[in-house]
Amino acid sequence: MNKIVKLEDLGTKDFKATWDYQEQLFKAILDTKIKNRREDAGLETNNHFLFVEHPHVYTLGKSGDLSNLLLSEEQLAEKGASFYKINRGGDITYHGPGQIVGYPILDLDNFFTDIHKYLRFLEEVIILTLEEYGLKTDRSPGETGVWLDVGTPFARKICAMGVRASRWVTMHGFALNVNADLGYFDNIIPCGIRGKAVTSLNVELGLEKVDDQDVKSKLLKHFAKLFEAEMTN
Repeated sequence: MNKIVKLEDLGTKDFKATWDYQEQLFKAILDTKIKNRREDAGLETNNHFLFVEHPHVYTLGKSGDLSNLLLSEEQLAEKGASFYKINRGGDITYHGPGQIVGYPILDLDNFFTDIHKYLRFLEEVIILTLEEYGLKTDRSPGETGVWLDVGTPFARKICAMGVRASRWVTMHGFALNVNADLGYFDNIIPCGIRGKAVTSLNVELGLEKVDDQDVKSKLLKHFAKLFEAEMTN
């Protein structure tokens, strides 16, 4: 079992270009697994973790409802935003500047073969990271992601999640609002959930800007510990 995870920080990168890159890494792992099964080659599969920040974009999961996008094509263009229907689970979400997006592309055969556990571990990475900033966050029953004030009228989402998995290989991941422009969430019904707000780390801390490199460092620390992974560049 290979628990080495190659880290790449892609900086700011177009969503479609990043999606294509994910698919390339995803396919390479699947191809290795298929070859192993066919030839009993004993080849190790690779694991990857991508950090990225996307220009303004809305993405709709394969089970999502297009009516949760509240903008026309013309209005999307006016806001400088793009839109894609993609192959992850979940409904609609927004990515943009000030948001840390993490895409673990893992062969779960190297860790554990349990998608439910995988999602809970990703949530726990976020929960433990935000705890270091003095925030008490939690899961919301039946709603993947990480929230504040769960079960109250003030419940608000700070991190969205959506993944795809095939033969225990994962792609897509999480989007943590760190210094996000929350106004862009007004153009959708986030994750198809009505009547609940969205927030960002800088808003919760009352700061103009949070050091995103510090957040990334904390995310990687908790990811490595929970997954018992060795992170390399």
